[in-house]
Amino acid sequence: MSTLKQVAKVSGVSVSTVSRIINQDPTLSVSSETRRSVIEAAAKLDYKGTSKRKHNSLKIAMLHWFTRTQELEDTYYLTIRLGIEKAAHDLGITLVKVFYDDIKKDIMPLDGAIAIGKFDDEEIKLFKTYYKYIVFVDSSPDPNVFDSVVIDFENAYASAINYLEKLNLFDVGYIGGREYTHAMNKLVGERREQYFKNHYKDHSKIHIGKFSIESGYELMKSAIQSKNLAKAYLVASDAMAIGVLNALYESGIKVPDDISIIGFNDITQSAYTIPPLTTIKVYQEHMGKTALNLLLERINGRHITQKVVIPTKLIIRKSTKEPN
Repeated sequence: MSTLKQVAKVSGVSVSTVSRIINQDPTLSVSSETRRSVIEAAAKLDYKGTSKRKHNSLKIAMLHWFTRTQELEDTYYLTIRLGIEKAAHDLGITLVKVFYDDIKKDIMPLDGAIAIGKFDDEEIKLFKTYYKYIVFVDSSPDPNVFDSVVIDFENAYASAINYLEKLNLFDVGYIGGREYTHAMNKLVGERREQYFKNHYKDHSKIHIGKFSIESGYELMKSAIQSKNLAKAYLVASDAMAIGVLNALYESGIKVPDDISIIGFNDITQSAYTIPPLTTIKVYQEHMGKTALNLLLERINGRHITQKVVIPTKLIIRKSTKEPN
């Protein structure tokens, strides 16, 4: 039986490119000539390695750092999970879902694993005893060992800050959360908060809580009582931003006339808040699909690790002022 390596040799491209072309990866950008060359080489060699039958034999673990209850509180990780599930279903791959509260009980040896969220060294060591191939989503614990899919936080906030400055909004505050790993209670570096601190010298309008509607509400209430409000706020999640909008409404502070708000994630509800929320769109479903494609490449023979950085997009709605 022919192999990916043989198809790559005949077509003159890498094994990774062959795998992605045959698996019809929509994120791959190659010329039509290259694509045709690979398909013709696979047909000539009667390559069967990525057939539906083989995918049906694959069983992959999806390791979630949230419990089922936590996942429902903020749909960010839920959407990533659904992206993985949809891609796996289309390819006939069996997924074994393991939420954090069941990890020690339900973890089992399979063909590979996708780990969603932030895990510490103790947890990663456990995973390595069960899986030869692991792809991390929304974290990159060791790019030299593991494939990963992460967000381009820096350019995301750069675009948001540039937009606020075009609106002549330079007095900006930050409302966000912090996350900790489970096993060792280790603080996870929050890149949005760090980028904000690097850009703005005044840190007196930074408010930190949890990534939840309730926390966003309480943090904004506290900011209002302090009488040290900024003219605009970058809010680290749309869930928090919903709470922020409610607190401002209750206090008679108009958005965006008095304060502009920019959220993060572009969850479905953000288009239906009052006013509709300007936010940074994150392509969570695509992150999940990309993670599965990376895992398949490793299973199919790719040896070099890859860290894929997914871009974001600023979605302008009514919670920020109109440009002059």
